[in-house]
Amino acid sequence: MLFETSRLQIRLLQLSDAIPFHEMQGNANVLRYAFGEVKSFEENKEELKDLIQKYNIPENGFWIWAIERKSDQLFVGTAAIIVDEKKEAEIGYRFLEKYWGNGYGAEVAENLIEYGLAKMKLQAIYAIVDTRNIASVKILDKTSLKFIKEKWNEDDQCMDRFYRKDK
Repeated sequence: MLFETSRLQIRLLQLSDAIPFHEMQGNANVLRYAFGEVKSFEENKEELKDLIQKYNIPENGFWIWAIERKSDQLFVGTAAIIVDEKKEAEIGYRFLEKYWGNGYGAEVAENLIEYGLAKMKLQAIYAIVDTRNIASVKILDKTSLKFIKEKWNEDDQCMDRFYRKDK
């Protein structure tokens, strides 16, 4: 386990996560404001294997972990820290749709910030969110990240909101 919140624990992904991972990654509602597209079970299982293999590469910079409930060890989503060459990182999180609205996002986001700055010794943490993703905007507004600006994203044809916290 990497870290825990009052109700959740963040751990390494496992092949046994394949079914709930696919339930999340195979849901168009979950992916609406995120990178990625709905894929088959086999494609998602391969992606899961690739993410697990990255744990063996210490400097890979692409860390995706499982989020599970402490009460019953159910997989509820994923948390991410994506590190760039300046030792700054973007945080991210995804949840199975059936777990939306439980406040898990706020718990995970703040702890990702702390983990990245304290344990991973990153220089800064940032987050970028499509302003139409109202739930994530509300989550990020509650964290210790500072709102920086909104900017039109020409590629995705949306307004993005930028947040940041320096070490």
